[in-house]
Amino acid sequence: MSDRSERAPRTIGIVGSAGAYGRWLTRFFQDHLQLRVIGHDPADAGSHTPQQLLDEADVLVFSAPIRHTPALIGEYVRQSAGRERGRLWLDVTSVKDAPVQAMLASQAEVVGLHPMTAPPKAPTLKGRVMVVCEARLQHWQPWVDALCAALQAECVRATPQHHDQMMALVQAMVHATHLAQAGVLREYQPQLGTLAAMMPYRSASFELDTAIISRILSLNPAIYEDIQFGNPHVAPMLERLVGQLQRLQAQVGQGDDAARSAFREQLLGANRDAFGGPALEAGNYTFERVGYLLADLTERNALSVHLPEDRPGSLRELLNVFEQHGISLASIHSSRTPGGEVHFRIGFVAGSAAASIAAAAAEVDASGIGRVLL
Repeated sequence: MSDRSERAPRTIGIVGSAGAYGRWLTRFFQDHLQLRVIGHDPADAGSHTPQQLLDEADVLVFSAPIRHTPALIGEYVRQSAGRERGRLWLDVTSVKDAPVQAMLASQAEVVGLHPMTAPPKAPTLKGRVMVVCEARLQHWQPWVDALCAALQAECVRATPQHHDQMMALVQAMVHATHLAQAGVLREYQPQLGTLAAMMPYRSASFELDTAIISRILSLNPAIYEDIQFGNPHVAPMLERLVGQLQRLQAQVGQGDDAARSAFREQLLGANRDAFGGPALEAGNYTFERVGYLLADLTERNALSVHLPEDRPGSLRELLNVFEQHGISLASIHSSRTPGGEVHFRIGFVAGSAAASIAAAAAEVDASGIGRVLL
């Protein structure tokens, strides 16, 4: 841009543009902020060169694997050689201290971002958390605030060090416990069968845990590896986690009334007191709501419908069809497909006539209100 003192970017440069988050960010900057986006990725021979990014990008975003990010930033600092003065550098890795320190070696303004979700199917981060580490920010502050607003995320401000300490618990501990569960389930397969054989016996807790395990095992393994190995606060957390499990193992192995009393005092009572009543009440309510949702989603007496026209009144027209056919709804939930379509899953009360549901579905399809999905 002609006057960088304006701090209003025209060009965004993304290092790692061929990665999943790089592609999502490219669409976001282009579609929502109408900005030109250029990107470099070693996996894409046709991408822009680092020199082009340093020459042309007003805002530079690092979206690379955690283990490579600090050294990669250091190389950009070296190549930039002061050209970055007056510009803004961002990163979107899951560990913040080392990347932010690397960016601070530049003369750019520096903010570390951590969207607490994999690249969503939705066009924004609405309903999701993003941690914001404003390490060196002055002239770009209004634009960063506007970016956070446009992303529609629930933004939490933190220092990079505090972020990494939190991520040892919020991410690394959660992943570690679920990967350990996956290992135990694998070891029991010769006796009890695969996960599919276990699911008929599921509780809501087991279903939620196996859903998280499936999520972890379905995404990029390098991300989960780096979250464990790239955060210096993870090792001491794992030591405490193993200690808690060893305590439980010892108590169950002892098996007497004294062990039971210690279990109630240490693992139930002390933890209950530490969490506190309001947090327990809120968490228990969340679990109950999720349990109802799982029950709704397993209801077989249901239809999924896509509404092709995203306009006020579309959903009302759809529901009116079922009303005209005398069909009462038990639940309705929306979800988004990998392609970005919003689907409504509609459950019907027990005893609803199959012929009436079929007739309503046919009318929905024929009228163009929606597209019924199998």
